[in-house]
Amino acid sequence: MDKILIIEDEKDLVMGLKFNLEARSYIVVEAYDGEDGCRKAIKEKPDLILLDIMLPKKNGYEVCRELKEKVPEIPIIMLTAKSQEEDIVAGLDLGADDYITKPFGVLELIARIKAALRRSDRSKNIPEIIIINNLEINFKKYTAKKNNKQITLSTREFEILKYFVEKHDEIITREDLLNQVWGYDSYPNTRTVDAHIANLRQKIEDSSNEPKIIITIYGLGYKLLGL
Repeated sequence: MDKILIIEDEKDLVMGLKFNLEARSYIVVEAYDGEDGCRKAIKEKPDLILLDIMLPKKNGYEVCRELKEKVPEIPIIMLTAKSQEEDIVAGLDLGADDYITKPFGVLELIARIKAALRRSDRSKNIPEIIIINNLEINFKKYTAKKNNKQITLSTREFEILKYFVEKHDEIITREDLLNQVWGYDSYPNTRTVDAHIANLRQKIEDSSNEPKIIITIYGLGYKLLGL
């Protein structure tokens, strides 16, 4: 059974989530402040973390940053009452795998959890290290090098690369990426994918205008070359 760590200071919300998750055969561990959440994440090694932003002792952003450095393989879904785009982007930039704003429906949260766990399970079949041209990606340590120099990729960018590696012999549509990497079937628009691919190319390609690793198949999507 999958183990889920809930880091949230609203006890009534935690109890409600615990009831609904245990009813679906998940093991639930609770933490009510950021410091305890970090300790339990490292000790318990959960399969997924539900993380609130507004926490005592250490806020969710700090917790996310610390855990993505120490246990980057554990997916994190941010729980937040903040719906402003900049707050959401801040969490994703720190490595959060997904987010959901309060109030949320239990069924939507369960769908997000299942999607994140599927992505996590799928990544276990990916080689720990891949080398494409002058690019080296370590999916276990979440590190990347280009021309033997460290480069910084976001968690989302690692997940995009993982999916390309898994489907390296296929053309990947924008809808595939939205469904499989973002983890749910509806997202504002496919320009989100294009923006992430453009940012990723800036980091991994010698020339983002003439990509050699992630190429565009016009009218269809993208394809990974070099494996």
